[in-house]
Amino acid sequence: MESKNACYDVIIIGGGAAGMSAAQYAARSNLKVLVIEEKTEGGQAVFIDRLENYPGIAEPVNGFNFSLTMKKQAEDFGAEFLRTKVTGIDRAGDGYEISVEGEYAGKSGKFNTLTIIIATGAEHRKLGIPGEDEYFGRGVSYCATCDGPFFRNKKIAVIGGGDAACGEADFLSRLTDDVTVIHRKPHFRAQKAVADKVLSNPKIKVIFNTVVMEIKGGGSGTVESLVLRNIQTGEGSEIKCDAVFIFIGMTPRTELTATVEMDGNGYIITDENMATSVPGIFAAGDIRAKPFRQIITAASDGAIAAHSAAEYISNLKADGGK
Repeated sequence: MESKNACYDVIIIGGGAAGMSAAQYAARSNLKVLVIEEKTEGGQAVFIDRLENYPGIAEPVNGFNFSLTMKKQAEDFGAEFLRTKVTGIDRAGDGYEISVEGEYAGKSGKFNTLTIIIATGAEHRKLGIPGEDEYFGRGVSYCATCDGPFFRNKKIAVIGGGDAACGEADFLSRLTDDVTVIHRKPHFRAQKAVADKVLSNPKIKVIFNTVVMEIKGGGSGTVESLVLRNIQTGEGSEIKCDAVFIFIGMTPRTELTATVEMDGNGYIITDENMATSVPGIFAAGDIRAKPFRQIITAASDGAIAAHSAAEYISNLKADGGK
């Protein structure tokens, strides 16, 4: 692949757990690796106050520090990091040309690579109400598996009515006997079996036709109550709770991936090797269509994607690519 632009074996778009895991494994395979991250390396992990469910780490760690360690590991093996926004992906010879905002080392913001690993993740949809951002990490959460154990035997509210909300409500009911599910529709949109499990659970109270207007806290700086409104009657009310888990959907960050095959929800479809429908482009982490999203599954995806990219490059060069 002839180009005046900086050339890499692998360019990873996204610096969360999947991207940094991919960077480490690709660099250890003696590949020239660049990770491009628009914001802060670590992705959603940086917002976790106490990460306690990652195998091999016995004591809870701060998500930000955990992310710094992942980045250092990747850098120690030779991976490079660049903080900017990717603006385009184009085919170039045997590989791809990636355009970014700004100029680097006196050159145009373009980089060439034989393979791409997309690890841009997905963002939790927010309610957009007062208190949601203020109490994030202090009673407001989007991950029951991550934060539920901190509220054992506490009053917990779950917002949403889909499979995720119902499934997480069921999980949380194993930690406390006081779970309230609040849904804006008159019935759940979750699969019947999942919904029925919630409706028959004596530890779970369900409030339909209701929206949350505000999340309130107190002098402790943590969540204390929710202000509700019945959308049929307009009647307002307030309930006490120690934590609120919001499950109203995810938005995959697929602005740059129009050429690869995606499912009906906008997630990238891959095979078990993390390969997308476009040769030389792989995907890892929350951007993928998959049933379970955790830091450990993202890291696993990244390692597999890096291995697959290395195999792809080896075959490409064996066939005469440069």
